Amino acid sequence: MNELLAGHSSLNELLETAWEVRNRHFPSVIQFDYPEGTPAISLTGADCDLNCSHCGGHYLKGMLDKPKAEQKLARKPAKSCLISGGCNHQGTVDTGKEIAWVQNLREQLTGNQRINMHVGLVEGEQLTQVAQLADVVSFDIVGDDQTIREVYHINKTAYDYEQCYQELCKHVKVIPHICIGLRGGELGHELKALQMLKTNGVDALVFIVFIPTKGTHYENKQPPVLEQTVELLARARIMFPDIPISLGCMRPKGSYRAKLDYLSVLAGVNRLVIPTSPTKLLVKRKGLQVTLGEECCIL
Repeated sequence: MNELLAGHSSLNELLETAWEVRNRHFPSVIQFDYPEGTPAISLTGADCDLNCSHCGGHYLKGMLDKPKAEQKLARKPAKSCLISGGCNHQGTVDTGKEIAWVQNLREQLTGNQRINMHVGLVEGEQLTQVAQLADVVSFDIVGDDQTIREVYHINKTAYDYEQCYQELCKHVKVIPHICIGLRGGELGHELKALQMLKTNGVDALVFIVFIPTKGTHYENKQPPVLEQTVELLARARIMFPDIPISLGCMRPKGSYRAKLDYLSVLAGVNRLVIPTSPTKLLVKRKGLQVTLGEECCIL
């Protein structure tokens, strides 16, 4: 029994099953990603119409605006770029206004340089443009209408997200992301989101974890219960036995992160972004060979 889960016999049993599933379907390899090679660019700078409950525009401030991105890329070409930005009231990063800038960036890329676009709910001409410009699209899957309304404050449904995912998949590689505890640390939409992906098909999956963030509606909330988070990862491994599963960069820090990283390996994840030290020791003990990546974990 894992010492971090003493008294949780059923969860330990689930982790053992998830680990066995991983070993049956994958080689003894795990990838650690350090994404310095993928600068994150916001097409809208720090502006966002939504003031989402979990973000409040905070994470846009850590991205490069267009002038800073141009300066950075002129000094040192990047292996890849993440292009995103703030959303309008339809839950969409309005790339239409910036499509010429993205096209120009696309034309400047050479060799194996790639673009990952994360632009929310797109349709029609904008979806076609995104599909033409992106090598891959990161797409948030939300499985519950109430979570969408409470977190994003938009009049959209889980069906809208499913429809957009289906349409994008017809034209471009799509890697769905599921935020565990998106609704202020409470789980609810995640299993529905997994079932949505099971129904529609998925090639790879990224999990991120809610972070209580100062200045947001949810700043006084707590991260999702660790055991519930780990259980969801294990169930996803069993539900999708043969697709790569990543634990992405957005997750709480400190002791929570250290425990989560450690247990996520036991739950069968294939990739970790910037893993903590105890996890590195566990990986060595479990006999996993480490490969290193320098870009976003979906690339």
